[in-house]
This record gives sequence, structure tokens and C-alpha cells, in this order.
Amino acid sequence: MDMTRRDLFGALAGVALATASQGARAASSDAALLRPRRLEAGMTVGLVTPASNAAEDEDVRAAMDLVRSLGFQVKAAPGVFARTQYLAGTDAQRANDLNALFADPDVDAIFCLRGGYGSARILPLLDYELIAANPKVLLGYSDITALLNAIRLRTGLVTFHGPIAGQNFSPYTYEEFRRVLVAPAATTRIGAAPLFEARPGVVERDNRLTPIVPGRAEGRLVGGNLTLLVHLLGTPFEPDFDDAILFLEDVDEAPYSVDRMLTHLWLAGVFQRVAGVALGKFTEADYDGNTFSIEEVIRDRFEPLGVPTLKGLMIGHVEDQTVVPAGVMAGLDVEAGTLTLREPAVR
Repeated sequence: MDMTRRDLFGALAGVALATASQGARAASSDAALLRPRRLEAGMTVGLVTPASNAAEDEDVRAAMDLVRSLGFQVKAAPGVFARTQYLAGTDAQRANDLNALFADPDVDAIFCLRGGYGSARILPLLDYELIAANPKVLLGYSDITALLNAIRLRTGLVTFHGPIAGQNFSPYTYEEFRRVLVAPAATTRIGAAPLFEARPGVVERDNRLTPIVPGRAEGRLVGGNLTLLVHLLGTPFEPDFDDAILFLEDVDEAPYSVDRMLTHLWLAGVFQRVAGVALGKFTEADYDGNTFSIEEVIRDRFEPLGVPTLKGLMIGHVEDQTVVPAGVMAGLDVEAGTLTLREPAVR
């Protein structure tokens, strides 16, 4: 009997699940939820560069001013101006800076200046017991995905995939930041498209939501940058995907590259373990040559699985960016086009 593509997906999915169940699990199981304090005006925010650094020292000073503009005092980590090739100082320096900011009683929250590359290199050097004993908001995205997931896994601390201090906040970004970190409600919708004023001959094109697989899902949020998440698989810092709502985004990745990484997650059994998938933006994709589109790649990977999947939320490398708290219970409604936090992310 000829095997259809759906049959093939099912057969390979079974193999992937069996392989995943037999493989080595993370060294530490997912810890209980630990919420940091909500942000308040006058608090001191630690500024850290755990991956790459800004190109110019003045860019670092601008990031300090950005933190002050939000109503906070700023305390820069000792190595905030350090540069070692494409890294912001040595691995030991960057890890020590982050550990020190968590340990510092005068620091109330920690913002990353930028991503780039290098966060994963310091994961074995972090003091997770110290971090758990001093829970604080940790905010960043892109390469910071490695830190957000490792710290969440090892300590139970809610971590925040959101804007970095090295960029200006749009009005939308600031409002999402405020609603999640400053004035949270019992339930909070995140990632909705910015307000758009339609008029004759003009429709919303940039921030449209695309239902991929209909349905509703409930689960704890886990995810971040697709590239970084793939590179955590098989390590002691692999997230717990069971019954989670997986959120993903990326930048500067051609459709074939997104396909390769999604296929990796699928073959590893990740998609078969999650309750739902909330896809953000896949920006600056290279469409040169004969290629599938990003939407075609996403449909090909997710439709056969039947897991509720929504594409186009304001998550990722975009000017208007939401804040996604990893570890918090959320609800995904594909038909309604909503991602809703079911509980506050901060106390």
C-alpha cells in the first residue's frame, strides 16, 4: 500500500517520540514557578551584556539612558563595555557579571543590552542556586533565549522574552512592557497586532494573523528564538516541552533554514509534546531563488500534527514587540487570534 504524506508524518512522529523517551533527559527537571517582583518607578535595573556588545561605547551609554527613560535607576555590570572579538568579554567575565547582578541587593531587575552571540557559552558558569535565592526580572530576546530557558528550567524563575535596552521602545512595545511587568492583570492578552486605521484602498499588511491549525490550547509558555532553541536540544538545558505552548520567532533565516530547524524539532519529538504553537515573526527572510515561502514551510511542518497553531503574533525582531513570560500559564485561541496570560507573571 502506498504511504501518504500524512501517514509518513505519523510514522516518523512515532519514531521521534520513541527516540525522545529513550534519550537522556535534562540534568534538572522543570522547577516550580517562581515569580520576580513587578517593576516600579525608582527601582534599580542592572544592565548586562551576556552575549555580544554594542559596536560603540556611546551605544552602551544610550542603553543606560533608555533604562533611565523608563523611570528606573541604572547600574551597569563591570564588564558592560568589554569586548572580546564577537563576545562582550570572556565567558567568565560575562557569567560573573550576570551572577553578580542577581546577588546584588541594590539591583531589582536585569535588562540585557543586546543579543548577538554567546549566551549559551556561559550556561555552565551560572550560579543557579544564587539566582533562585534572588529572583529578579530578566529581560531580553534573540540570543538571550538560551539564558531565559536555562534559568527557567534550573530555578523555576519566570523569565521574559522581550525588548533589549539597546533599542528604543515603540509606543506599542512600551505598553506591552508595562502591562506584563509593571501593572499586570489577572489575565492579559499579549502579542496582538498594533492598532491600525484602515481606510479606502489601505489595509493591514504587515501584522496579519494567519491560522495554521484551528483549535484552543492551554499550557505554560516556553520558547523564544528558533535557532537558539534548536541548539539547546540534547543539552542539560533543554526546556521541558510537555503540554506547553511553544512560542517561536527568528530573523535573517531563509525558508529552507527555518524548514531545517523546524524539522529538527519535529524529529526530536518536540511538536508531538506541546499543547499549542504561537508563532511570532520570521523577519528578513531571504527569498532569493526558487523557494517555498515561510508560510508554506510552517504549514508543511505543523498542519499534519493537528496541534493548534497561530502565526503572526508580535513576538520577535520587530519594532512593535510584546513581552512573553516563559513559565506562565497561557491560553491560545487560534480562531480568535489571541494569546492570553492566565496569571500574572510578576508578584
